[in-house]
Amino acid sequence: MFEAAALRALVLSFFAGMSTLLGALIIFVTNKKSEKLVTISLGFAGGVMISVSFTDLLPNANALLTQHGGYRFGILAEVFFLLTGVVVAGLLDRFVPHEPEKDGDGKVHENLFRVGFVSTMAIGLHNFPEGIATFMAGYENMALGISIAAAIAMHNIPEGISVAMPIYFATGNKMKALKYTFLSGIAEPLGALLAFFVLKPFINDLTLGIIFALISGVMLYIAIEELIPSSRQYGYSKEALFATFMGIALMPLSGLFGAV
Repeated sequence: MFEAAALRALVLSFFAGMSTLLGALIIFVTNKKSEKLVTISLGFAGGVMISVSFTDLLPNANALLTQHGGYRFGILAEVFFLLTGVVVAGLLDRFVPHEPEKDGDGKVHENLFRVGFVSTMAIGLHNFPEGIATFMAGYENMALGISIAAAIAMHNIPEGISVAMPIYFATGNKMKALKYTFLSGIAEPLGALLAFFVLKPFINDLTLGIIFALISGVMLYIAIEELIPSSRQYGYSKEALFATFMGIALMPLSGLFGAV
């Protein structure tokens, strides 16, 4: 059923997606569940999502949409679908429970599980088109596919942290944190499978550009509305700010490891 080139491309997408679990391993070396560490984790996750949006998703969306319809069309379409993503995220936000949760020690963490849940959705949505892109690149050019998969893998490690830590601190359950991290990462090979079976005839600059712009809007909403405010609820405002900038700075640096 799978030709050799398609199988290799699918394997690349799988390993890129599962690298998200490497970030989740931090919960196994975390001995103390402190509110300061929760603050740093949430601030870091917010920085990661902001950085991914502005250094990865939006530039790619603009480039693809511009190639399709020209400079003005590219900018207008990018902004339109960015704002559409924000609206979609706001609508989805209404269906996620807003009650406070208790962790395994009985401490209340306001909406912390919810933060982890929406992070899972956002990163899963982000990984899905990445899986499509990795598959298409690897299918056409294996060397290019390996380079893209390596860069995505390095991006996925901090994204895994941003999912696992809120879930772990909300529930005290390491396996549940791993489960949600796995769900966000498995979206990448699922995107590759969908590309192979269904989307190959329909994937073009316009559709990919729209998808990237939409997802950037979703991620910016979650970072600004959920993660950053939640990082400040414990009173460590300076630590939250520092962690946010660390997340912003780390994502561009992670691209060095996937550079050709």
